[in-house]
Amino acid sequence: MSLPDIITIDTGFVRPHFDAAYLLVENGRGAFVDCGTNHSVPRMLAALDKTGLTPAQVDWLILTHVHLDHAGGAGELIAQLPNAKLVVHPRGARHMIDPSKLWAGASAVYGDEVMEKTYGRLKPIPAERVIEATDGYEVDLAGRTLRCLDTPGHARHHNTVHDVRNNVCFTGDVFGLSYRDFDTANGPFILPTTSPVQFDPEALHASIHRLLALNPAAMYLTHYGRVEDVERLAADLHTQIDAMVAIALAANSKHDRHAVLLDDLASFYAGRAAAHGWTKGREALGELIGMDIELNAQGLEVWLGR
Repeated sequence: MSLPDIITIDTGFVRPHFDAAYLLVENGRGAFVDCGTNHSVPRMLAALDKTGLTPAQVDWLILTHVHLDHAGGAGELIAQLPNAKLVVHPRGARHMIDPSKLWAGASAVYGDEVMEKTYGRLKPIPAERVIEATDGYEVDLAGRTLRCLDTPGHARHHNTVHDVRNNVCFTGDVFGLSYRDFDTANGPFILPTTSPVQFDPEALHASIHRLLALNPAAMYLTHYGRVEDVERLAADLHTQIDAMVAIALAANSKHDRHAVLLDDLASFYAGRAAAHGWTKGREALGELIGMDIELNAQGLEVWLGR
């Protein structure tokens, strides 16, 4: 039996089935899309080994964006792949060549000890191994075209990777979060991610419209895995982006704005999950996506500040 040409890798970040990377295989060559953290690198190499490929047969590591749950392990992984180039949005390239600002910004919030435990120390990537992928840049994986599409809204340095032959997209965070814990008979449940610091609702709407225009067979999300029923999910995202903006604007004048945002977002998601047929309730929802709600609230507050 032949191996699949798209392999989902659980990076092990936070909990099972939370954070995915992907290995694409074509005619004895490989490409990774996103890579998790430094602690994920053994999982990436183990997935490669299961295909029968060696590290020397990997030509590309393509990043959707440089947030650390997607790209924190890029330097360590590239060091293990002797022939691979890193492909990244031009706005993110400098942070892969010199990750000191990425580290400083995050460690100012969390502290060095938590950062090292969570992500591992970031390793710089030699500039000659970094390719800046402008909109439409095409990666050639043994004759298979992987096209990078500039898709801001979650971050200004965000690319989606369009596997042209299979007509599927590797969407990073621009097509939201869809954890398998919330699947019901009605299919996957989805919500946008507005995490700090570059949420832009108009750009996010436009990026989703752009991807939908491809009429893709499926989306491969970092959080988490392959989802189909793309038109319904896109409509859900558009509805929720507008609702979350309205929630943020309504909370903006409150003295306890952050607490109000957390409560209102939790209520909003819980109501939508219940309508989707998810029966475990708000408390269970909070256990699964409490961190996402916190980050969404923070991102909305940064947007309000702009």
